[in-house]
Amino acid sequence: MAARKSEDAPAKRATHTGAKRAAAKKPSVAPKSRGARTAMRAERKGGVVRSAGPKVSKAAGLPTRKAAYVPSEPRLSYAQAYGLHQAPDPLDLKSSVALVIDQDTNEILFSKNSQAVLPIASITKLMTALVVVEANQSLDEVLTITEADIDTEKGSHSRLAVGTQLTRGEMLHLALMSSENRAANALGRHYPGGLPAFVEAMNRKARELGMHDTRYVEPTGLSSRNQSSARDLATLVNAAYQYSLIRELSTSPEYQVAVGRRQLQFRNTNGLVFNPTWEIGLQKTGYIVEAGRCLVMQARLAGRQLIMVFLDSAGKYSRIGDAERVRKWLLEEGHGAATGQPHMPRVTS
Repeated sequence: MAARKSEDAPAKRATHTGAKRAAAKKPSVAPKSRGARTAMRAERKGGVVRSAGPKVSKAAGLPTRKAAYVPSEPRLSYAQAYGLHQAPDPLDLKSSVALVIDQDTNEILFSKNSQAVLPIASITKLMTALVVVEANQSLDEVLTITEADIDTEKGSHSRLAVGTQLTRGEMLHLALMSSENRAANALGRHYPGGLPAFVEAMNRKARELGMHDTRYVEPTGLSSRNQSSARDLATLVNAAYQYSLIRELSTSPEYQVAVGRRQLQFRNTNGLVFNPTWEIGLQKTGYIVEAGRCLVMQARLAGRQLIMVFLDSAGKYSRIGDAERVRKWLLEEGHGAATGQPHMPRVTS
């Protein structure tokens, strides 16, 4: 009896003519099914693929399943994860945390979750500026952006390429006005003792100001470990406001710097500085996913010098909207400067 052929045995050698034809043809690739294509799209977008229920195959009459793309869950900020965003307030603010105080009397006019300790993103740069200014280093000294200034925390983009040389004053301007991360990191690196000494100086200054809820690990705000409370940040705003240079640079609408042969134009990250109806004395914005949209300001409203803090605002423009809602409330409920004795209602939640 002839031996039975193994299923793994090679097929018979093709004839000479057949071999030529086979060599001339490209190997065929089976077309991807709709489910496979959906899975590939989902993988590229960071989503997941789930079954959309049984579907009967026309060819074999067997049940199959159709793949459906389901977007991955959005990452939550710390405040959202803690449930702070659900806290109601009479102004229906979109920020999880809000605080409005009279700068002269420290009277609290509005408070919402103001003691919560959360990531503060680029609000960090106000402390960076405060340490730089108080160190009395030359603002004309030229600093160089190096690879050490590249953001490896979030992978954020910067228009300041490695090798860019600007004065300390220019770096400070871009850090405060445009929230330039590489500029802020370069300021820390060029502090006496380098970055570790600079971060220590930031924390030491926080302790001196009584900011007991505050901790810094780097000078840009890209790390979610830079954390504070609204009450501490109001203290920081008041301290930074004492320096005319910080007031001027933080509220500058636009600034142009020469980088090699190019002139780079930068704009303020806070749209309210372009609004002539606002009297803003100092401001800083911030954003990372963990912190949400943040904004701190010193402004004159209704005849008072006020400090406003908004943390973890949901939506790209909602922190601006919250500032406008607070201003409208103050102007409508208070009697403003017209009476010379503004009456402000106090709201806490």
